Amino acid sequence: MDLNTKYTPQSWPDHPENSTLEGKNKFVGFWLFLGGETVTFASLFATYLALKNKGPSGMEFTTQGLFELPLVFIMTMLLLTSSLTSVYAMYHMKNYNFKAMQAWLMVTVLLGAAFLGFEIYEFSHYVHLGFTFNQSAFSSAFFILVGTHGAHVLVGLGWIILLMVRNAKRGLNLYNAPKFYLASLYWHFIDVVWVFIFTVVYLMGVMG
Repeated sequence: MDLNTKYTPQSWPDHPENSTLEGKNKFVGFWLFLGGETVTFASLFATYLALKNKGPSGMEFTTQGLFELPLVFIMTMLLLTSSLTSVYAMYHMKNYNFKAMQAWLMVTVLLGAAFLGFEIYEFSHYVHLGFTFNQSAFSSAFFILVGTHGAHVLVGLGWIILLMVRNAKRGLNLYNAPKFYLASLYWHFIDVVWVFIFTVVYLMGVMG
């Protein structure tokens, strides 16, 4: 694979993300990785559901009195929109438009960073109220589940930013195209997990 090959939108492959053997191998490894991630989050969800609202008798904090749906709804919209902008980025990647891809990835990063900022604010607000990690079994399960997702958002942001910076002068080629595409798939995975968190933790928690 010649990394110095100059492509045009006409000569660029229709599926650059898996047009090489190395790209296909990356996909195999990535799906195996996501399988492990899915098992991890499934375990965290099961633990949260088992410990939801569980704690000392007379526990002050419950899901109905604690969670604020307007804030979480804003966070959800930010993350879902970032998933859409990453789709736009991959559309331009497949059309060999590197600048447009980078621009949409930057928008994705900004939206993801805004989501992370709101999540940090949410956690600090709960701690200020006295709902801390070791306050109850419920609080521990909540912070571990949502915090693990937040850590994945941070990893996803770092992954995308690193790819953007590392390839800023190189442009697109068949070596880095799979890397951009897999980073986008990882970001979609993060979004899907958040949809489950929004539904299971917040929505079902407030509605009882």
